[in-house]
Amino acid sequence: MNQLEFDIKITSGDLFDYMLRHTYHSAQGLLGTCVGALAIFIFFNNLQPLYLIMGIVIIVYLPWTLYLKSGQQVQNNPVFKEPLHYTLDEEGIHVSQGDLTECQKWQDMYRAVATGRSIIVYTNRVNACIFPRKQLGGMEQQVLAYISTHMEPKKVNIRY
Repeated sequence: MNQLEFDIKITSGDLFDYMLRHTYHSAQGLLGTCVGALAIFIFFNNLQPLYLIMGIVIIVYLPWTLYLKSGQQVQNNPVFKEPLHYTLDEEGIHVSQGDLTECQKWQDMYRAVATGRSIIVYTNRVNACIFPRKQLGGMEQQVLAYISTHMEPKKVNIRY
């Protein structure tokens, strides 16, 4: 398979989508949602408004803070000022910006997932390459196929 090349400029919406997916697939996000839902359930059994308020605050707090944080990171982090150039080849994913280039080998990738908005390739438990589907244009299926053929199947959780 030939190499694929494309440029990605991460927006606050793209970063927010990644942060939501990452957080709500972790123990912290699931626990917060369960506690908030439990508080609302208790409200309907006891009709004490404090439980309703507490449940709503808990459920709304995390996405709201992630939304604010994503906007701040895109605005303040110099990496997000210019597009990142990605090259996918037999070796791995090469990312470059200006004079800097880094390569992450396929066998070292942690996992690959997808949301409705992005394809996310984790380079470790926290960091990832984010490929917004809109910016891939007609290359989306090629990128998905490239990831699926170069990463171990157990690490790829992408539905086409």
